[in-house]
Amino acid sequence: MSDTQATPVFHIQRVYLKEASLEQPNSPAIFLEQTQPSVDIQLGVEAQALAEGVYEIAVAATVHTKIGERTVFLVECKQAGIFEIRHIPQELLQQILGIQCPQIVYPYLRANVADVIQRAGFPPVHLAEINFQAMYEQQLAQQQSTEGGNGAAAA
Repeated sequence: MSDTQATPVFHIQRVYLKEASLEQPNSPAIFLEQTQPSVDIQLGVEAQALAEGVYEIAVAATVHTKIGERTVFLVECKQAGIFEIRHIPQELLQQILGIQCPQIVYPYLRANVADVIQRAGFPPVHLAEINFQAMYEQQLAQQQSTEGGNGAAAA
């Protein structure tokens, strides 16, 4: 029976910068500030099926730095990858889409964010390493608690 099962497939078809934007509304005056800015970093992961066995995984970062209420800069970047993944059990597929694929895409995002910020005339902001497995498990737990609550109400 194992001879008739298809061989699992995992191919990276492409990794690309999907979106990038930079705003620095208070330049050039903000360059003269001596105060240390506050930095807020938000990350997100999106997955979508493009075709049978082909998925796009996008990791997005928003870096917003402020001095008081004034924006120093705002960078929004989305790095994506197209992956061919076939003949893998559904529960394992979800882990691959939620953990392994973002881990492959994320280093490119980190480099692009640092590059955009540095090209804007600021010291680069290096995004921290992310434990995508912990992030995936947290999202899964949230989904299960939400579904559990909805399922109990429906039953």
